[in-house]
Amino acid sequence: MAVTVSLVLLFGLVLFFLLRSKTLGYGSAFVAAMFGFFLASTGASGPINELTAAVINAIPNL
Repeated sequence: MAVTVSLVLLFGLVLFFLLRSKTLGYGSAFVAAMFGFFLASTGASGPINELTAAVINAIPNL
């Protein structure tokens, strides 16, 4: 768990700086995929899925 959380932080920071500097390419796609992969294996996946479902359910009511 500790290794997964640190990898999420590492990939999240790298992805943040790549997006901020507008450096998009194959490396950015890899970092984004790895960030999502490691984020899905943390405890944050449940609340993220619930938030996504709530937003999708709220869109037709706008």
